Amino acid sequence: MLKLHYNLEKLSMGMVVGIILAASIGGIVEIAPLFTIDETVTLPDDLRPHTPLELAGREIYLREGCYACHSQMVRSLADEIDRYGPYSLAAESAYDHPMLWGSKRTGPDIARLGEKYSDDWHVAHLIDPRAVVPASIMPAYPWLMQPLDTSILQGQLSTLAKLGVPYDADKVANAVADAVAQSRPDSAGAEAVQERYGAHVALRAFDGDPANLTEMDAVVAYLQSLGTLTKAPYEMTAGNERTAGAVQ
Repeated sequence: MLKLHYNLEKLSMGMVVGIILAASIGGIVEIAPLFTIDETVTLPDDLRPHTPLELAGREIYLREGCYACHSQMVRSLADEIDRYGPYSLAAESAYDHPMLWGSKRTGPDIARLGEKYSDDWHVAHLIDPRAVVPASIMPAYPWLMQPLDTSILQGQLSTLAKLGVPYDADKVANAVADAVAQSRPDSAGAEAVQERYGAHVALRAFDGDPANLTEMDAVVAYLQSLGTLTKAPYEMTAGNERTAGAVQ
């Protein structure tokens, strides 16, 4: 085998053909299953899309490059399930564009982060990580206290709707109002947010100040939603002693 490879390296065109062949086989193995994804991945009945405020937070999360240090995929390994909770299901990311499973873990995986810590903890951690976790190497993000730009929310929801995310005309039309109302639980529009996105959607001033809608509100709302968009992973593992404590 080594001699064959050695002789192949002497022939540039042969080497090129070999590389193309190897890459093609790898590509087919990865791509072929996608043609049957509708039959192999079933969406949970209770799966909801992100609210406009959570979606805005996700965009800021992408903008700041947070995905470069935090994966969002709990693997089906005993030690991961012990630490993070139920392993990730493909269906959980059905509405994510792009999906953020990843493999980089400079920081911990955050697929099950939702409601694990308080809003105050997240705000303090984002403003000054070392004030909360002294050994943290995470950068500080104090500028997230600036006002949130909601001008593109309707366009984002409309675009995602064309990609199959269940944002109907009512959700698109009320995108900005819903983003504001979610951070103001006592406002007139707060109840409408839960009517559109489900009774379990969190309604509160995530940054502690209901008078101002900030990027911090959006990011914390997004982080608190992670792992809460469906109960499917918890229900699948409810009988497993290893994850029974994580069931919500």
